[in-house]
Amino acid sequence: MPASITIRRPDDWHVHLRDGPLLAACAVHTARQFARAIIMPNLVPPVTTVAAAAAYRDRIRAAVPVELKFEPLMTCYLTDGADPAELARGKKEGVWVAAKLYPAHATTNSAHGVTSMDRVAKGLDAMEKAGMPLLVHGEVTDPEVDIFDREAVFLDRVLAPLLKRHQGLRVVLEHITTREGVAFVEAHPERLGGTITPHHLSYNRNAIFRGGIRPHLYCLPIAKREEHRLALRRAATSGNPAFFLGTDTAPHTADTKECACGCAGVFNAPVAMQVYAQVFAEEGALDRLEAFASLNGPRFYGLPANEERITLRSAALDAPENIEVAGLGKTIVVFRPDTPVGWSF
Repeated sequence: MPASITIRRPDDWHVHLRDGPLLAACAVHTARQFARAIIMPNLVPPVTTVAAAAAYRDRIRAAVPVELKFEPLMTCYLTDGADPAELARGKKEGVWVAAKLYPAHATTNSAHGVTSMDRVAKGLDAMEKAGMPLLVHGEVTDPEVDIFDREAVFLDRVLAPLLKRHQGLRVVLEHITTREGVAFVEAHPERLGGTITPHHLSYNRNAIFRGGIRPHLYCLPIAKREEHRLALRRAATSGNPAFFLGTDTAPHTADTKECACGCAGVFNAPVAMQVYAQVFAEEGALDRLEAFASLNGPRFYGLPANEERITLRSAALDAPENIEVAGLGKTIVVFRPDTPVGWSF
């Protein structure tokens, strides 16, 4: 095991920063590790206009110390009947990098999400012409579909027809959780990218119930069987450029996680690169960490790789167990794998 590893500064291609006090508490933790981040638009109300995205970008920049040199990359929240002209304008003006598809009621703050692909077809046509990627939360919300099958069903029912209908549209299948998701990305490398989170690489669905219900391991898409976790680890460490880093860090205060109907989301920003390094070390693939974390994502988005470097040291994880949210008197619990992490940032 090397004493350290130095790589280009990575980017995070899937981040929830929230707003208000949570933004103030959380943004700095992403900015300390990553040069750029794709910012999710599922605020209340959702970010559906160019003006709202630009204003949110300003709030994020104000929440991060200037010396960290962090660039938020903004996205549009797709709703039924999304305005094609607004989508194209946001891309042309450099405000939106991509648009996000949430199936209605699939996850946190997705009530305004898409109810039918027919209702966003014109918007997707405009994105296709503008070269604007579509970011997908890949789950169906049909109550008759088992929660552990929602990703696999989405690939067949929604994503495959979408790719056929919009032949020039480039898509990111975000936070892949299944071997079916891995195989789908592998089958469409020219059109599809796939992000993988540190927590889905670290535990399977059994961990959520080990010793009782563990709400801080609950996220959507939910963790799956061990065979799927192993498929994710193989994909992430394979060197395949279609797979890249996306933490899906999603902060909720502890009281909203530890309650009768807890929120879905794992807050991993302070430990993300340390956990990724641990996974790659366990898989004997530290030489491929830079591609996954720092090169594949920029290549998909047509952006230059970062010139700055970071160094991860082979040392016991040194990170807070929780962070305080100023003004609320509440805390956010930081993700910890059940197995030791031997890397420090």
